[in-house]
Amino acid sequence: MTTQEMLNPQDHSQLRLRPGEREPHFVQIVASEFAAAALCCPIVFTKEATTGAFYAGALLGLKPEEGALRGVEERGGFNPLSLQRDGFYIAGTGIAIDRASPHFSETEGEPLFDSTGQPAVSLRNIQRVLGQLQAGMAATDEFLRALTELRLLESIDVSLSFRGGEQITLRGLYTVSLDGLRGLDDAAALRLFRSGHLQLAYLAAASVQQIAVLAGIRNRLIVN
Repeated sequence: MTTQEMLNPQDHSQLRLRPGEREPHFVQIVASEFAAAALCCPIVFTKEATTGAFYAGALLGLKPEEGALRGVEERGGFNPLSLQRDGFYIAGTGIAIDRASPHFSETEGEPLFDSTGQPAVSLRNIQRVLGQLQAGMAATDEFLRALTELRLLESIDVSLSFRGGEQITLRGLYTVSLDGLRGLDDAAALRLFRSGHLQLAYLAAASVQQIAVLAGIRNRLIVN
């Protein structure tokens, strides 16, 4: 359960930030992360359960809490913004924290505030990440609106078999239709190109091939 508090030096002067240990199989990403994400993992789209709106995500593994790409090095340097900001949230003009998050401690990790009550290096990094996420969400929503209007998103069902007979099926995922891209008229293609959305669309479509890479890594982990 999330226990949010507004972050401030009066109440949180002793608070420290510990490195994250979460290994999710799926993380939400924004458009500015597509190029880095596509080098190591599939970029897919899914829908918010409550609103039905699309959002973008990177598959880091094939089962919940079983990340196949478990660290920044295994992801070729890709460090999702949503993982970096774990436990921190934008709240109006301030920052809220989930005080129950295992990232926070009063005895371990890097301090959030210095001796004068100003943000320390760790908190300044979080502020930067939150700013990138906020700007990135808006840009990604614009990209997804363009794809939706042109009917370029198509659903994919992925069925995979593993050693020992285990079967995994991924549902509720969408990718960019290459046939749809090839069928665009010149005006629509030019709009996508000039907005930068065409490059993002092709990055996402090509990255789906990384699903096979994740499956191969998982097979090797099962054996070992």
